[in-house]
Amino acid sequence: MAMRMNIHNSGCRKSLPYLLAVILLCGAVSCARPVPRPVTYQPEVPVIEQARLEIIDYTIQLGAFSTTTAAARYAQRLMESGLDAYYFIDTDKLSKVRFGRFNTKSAAHIHALDLQDRGIIEVFYIVRPSSGARRRPVDPIRILRTDLVTTAHRFIGTPYQWGGTSANRGFDCSGLTMTVYRLNGLDLPRNSAAQFAAGTPLSRNSLEPGDLVFFATTGRGRVSHVGIYTGEGRFIHAPGRGKTIRTASLSSSYFKSRYKGARRYL
Repeated sequence: MAMRMNIHNSGCRKSLPYLLAVILLCGAVSCARPVPRPVTYQPEVPVIEQARLEIIDYTIQLGAFSTTTAAARYAQRLMESGLDAYYFIDTDKLSKVRFGRFNTKSAAHIHALDLQDRGIIEVFYIVRPSSGARRRPVDPIRILRTDLVTTAHRFIGTPYQWGGTSANRGFDCSGLTMTVYRLNGLDLPRNSAAQFAAGTPLSRNSLEPGDLVFFATTGRGRVSHVGIYTGEGRFIHAPGRGKTIRTASLSSSYFKSRYKGARRYL
C-alpha cells in the first residue's frame, strides 16, 4: 500500500512541472487577448453649413430719379405688376430702380424686352451689381464686406417708411438690408424674419462688418428689427416712423436688452 502511494506521489511530482507550464501558457494567451473597452455613447454633433445667398449676376435697372419719392413710386408700380422691384440711391446721388436676378446678360435682356413690349417698363439697362460677391473665388471676402458697409452708408439720412422698398418716402429696416445686399449681388430675402432664418448664426464676439444684427422690438420676443453691422460695436439701421436711417450702438441700453442674435451670409 505504501509502495503504491509512493508511486502515485512520485507521478504527481513528475507531472507538476508540466501542469505549471500549461497554466502559465494559458495565462499568457489570455493576457494577450485584447480586453474589450466599455462602449460609451457619443451624441452626434449637428454640422451647421455656411449659409450662401444666391448671387445676382445680372439685373434690370430703370430710371434715374432726382428724388427717392419718384423712384419709390415707380418701384411700387412695378411691384403691383408682379415684379420684385426695389429702389436705391446710387453713387451719383440719383435714385434708381432694379429688379430680377439672371444668370446671363441675354436672359435679362430677353425678359426686359418682353416687359417693354407689354408696356410695363420703358427704357432699361442690363447691369451687373458692383460687388465682390461675383469675385468670390478670386478676391477676399473682406472686399465684399467693405462694399456692403460703403453701400449702407449711402442711405444714411434717408427717411424711414414702413413697407421699405414699396413705400413712397423711404426704407424700413429689412428693406434697407435687402437693398444693400442686392446692390452688392446677394439675393437677400425681403423681411427680417426671413433674413434671420436664412443666415448662419454667429456669436456677438464674432461679428464682422457686413453681418446683420437682429432685435425684438415689439415686446413679443420675436425678431422684428434688423441692421447692418459696420464694426466697433455699431450698425446702420432704419429705426422707425418719423426718423431717418442712422447709425446706432449695440451697447446702448435699448438695443442691448432687445438683441436676438446675428447672422452671416458670406
